[in-house]
Amino acid sequence: MRLKKLPHKRHFINQLQKASLITLSIVVFSLALGMFGYMYFFDLSWADGLYNASMILTGMGPVAEAKSLGAKLFGSFYALYSGVAFLTSISVMMTPI
Repeated sequence: MRLKKLPHKRHFINQLQKASLITLSIVVFSLALGMFGYMYFFDLSWADGLYNASMILTGMGPVAEAKSLGAKLFGSFYALYSGVAFLTSISVMMTPI
């Protein structure tokens, strides 16, 4: 059995930096999407929208109560999206490793 040679350390670091940038982009986009959605549908300030989006994105759960149909639908779809975004971020980050 012949073993493959590992790539150069610099190549690995470059790949890890690219993966980190992509992961950061996914997280920032997801937070912005959630923040603006919470501001619009839940009528929250930007700080409360960011807080709610962060709590959903990390799997902690919602903070503000959804009262309107639009807020309930947004909250549901954002929670589903957050699960996919989290798994995507982890897989992108782990790809070079």
